[in-house]
Amino acid sequence: MDIRNTSLDEFYREAAAFTGRDIQELLPSGINKDVGHFNVFDVAETIRSVKRQAPMPYSRRSYYKISLIRGRNRAEYADKVIQVEKNALLFGTPKVPYHWIPEDENQAGTFCVFTDAFLVKNKSGVMIDELPIFKSGGYPVFELSDEDADEIALVFRKMKKEIASDYEFKYDLLRNYVLELIHYGQKMQPAASLHSSQNASQRIVSLFVELLERQFPIESGSQRLSLRTAKDYAERLAIHVNHLNKVLKESTGKTTTDIIGSRIVQEAKILLKQTDWNISEIAYALGFEEVAHFSNFFKRQTSVTPVAFRA
Repeated sequence: MDIRNTSLDEFYREAAAFTGRDIQELLPSGINKDVGHFNVFDVAETIRSVKRQAPMPYSRRSYYKISLIRGRNRAEYADKVIQVEKNALLFGTPKVPYHWIPEDENQAGTFCVFTDAFLVKNKSGVMIDELPIFKSGGYPVFELSDEDADEIALVFRKMKKEIASDYEFKYDLLRNYVLELIHYGQKMQPAASLHSSQNASQRIVSLFVELLERQFPIESGSQRLSLRTAKDYAERLAIHVNHLNKVLKESTGKTTTDIIGSRIVQEAKILLKQTDWNISEIAYALGFEEVAHFSNFFKRQTSVTPVAFRA
């Protein structure tokens, strides 16, 4: 199978390093790019090399992840920390950055990874970003009793059994299992042990930078920046835009708009010098509706026009 997804490439390289297995051994059988992507893993196997207290970074994920975690852990969002003492069901989305930090060495559980293309193939026509569990502004971590964790574990065991089968319609069945987990989570209340931390400002800065960098590099004309304004980033981080501006100004001396603009112009320079795309294509990829808006933005940032810079 060909993995046509940069962040999935990174995920499989890391998983191969942790497990000591070849990437091709980790890929599911009987799946192709038309189906999207889906796979299921044991937590203990894939993080056995992770040291205690070492965070699992969000990185530049463009896939979704549902995890059953058994062990003491904490999830760090922009201005919240969720402490999990024993069992948790975690829904990871490309929209909401977080860090997941094991707090003891006894980690177990199972998780599945999948792309939005995998789920939208469901005959129900479900669009993943329309599901409440994956919307921005939430903290989709759910503490589980041992009984609930055992029930979730059974669904994951069915996934592992099915993905190894040669059943012709196994990926249809696997989509149903994913939806079962999603609906299980949507019926629950998020973990109650939410609290702010003295390090909240540091997390906000770190996760803001991750969100910003995740949009780059621009590698094709069909790719386009989805986050352009301070408000866009604040919504993804589930904080008020004024709070984001205050934290970034105190930490970096720059406004949110300044940081975003600086990173966009950096990418613009790369595209102008290293591609043969015309100015209109570059403007579109960087989120500008009009070439004139891009040209004015670029000149304000650099004192020269895009055409002059490229010459």
